[in-house]
Amino acid sequence: MFDLTGKVALITGATGGIPRATATLFRSLGAHLVLTDLDPAAIEAFVASLPAGEPRILTARVDVTRPDQVDEALAMAGREFGGIDILVTGAGLYVEQEVATMTDADWRQTLAVNLDGVFHACRAAMPLLRKGGSIVNIASMAGHRGSVRHAHYAACKAAVLAFTRSLVHELSPRGIRANCVSPGIIATPMTEAIMAQNGTALIAATPMRRFGTPEEVASVIAFLASDAAAFVTGETIHINGGLYMD
Repeated sequence: MFDLTGKVALITGATGGIPRATATLFRSLGAHLVLTDLDPAAIEAFVASLPAGEPRILTARVDVTRPDQVDEALAMAGREFGGIDILVTGAGLYVEQEVATMTDADWRQTLAVNLDGVFHACRAAMPLLRKGGSIVNIASMAGHRGSVRHAHYAACKAAVLAFTRSLVHELSPRGIRANCVSPGIIATPMTEAIMAQNGTALIAATPMRRFGTPEEVASVIAFLASDAAAFVTGETIHINGGLYMD
């Protein structure tokens, strides 16, 4: 597929469905991994499930809403590897709630994870990213068309799209790229509720008549992270089986 041999990739929210698949694929493509997550037991169990030996894997408990914890994880990557080549912002929070019942705290919590967390990771990574490096931010179809009972989530993802395009102007002079993927309905634990409630209608509305898999998203992330996408920056790739076509 793609060659990531010797590259260093930091992935936030690494035990989530899409980040987990991405880490597994990156590992098979030869990348060293720095995996962060809020649940240290889950991340250690995940690492234990991967083949032993090279490439190296480092882990850290990180709450992406805490800039000090994000900064320390990136600093660790810098100490151990001398820098990084790839950042994938996978940490996310997806809570179903109508705006009318949403409290200020509900709104701020979702923004803190899904938007502030992306900002914290990108800001901390920028000085450590080497020439030829790549940021891949995980957005969502919700950021393009909105989402019923997920307005705060959709607002965050729309902001991530604009933030990523803005990063291009700061990173391009250093030979670093920034792109987004916007998954649709992907079969992960985070989407189990929506699939249970509305899965039949969503499949009927999807031209490919099925949900996507985390591995299908991971393969697109690997493309954007690789030298195969060396002239691709500021772009968003939709992965939704035709459910939304921009």
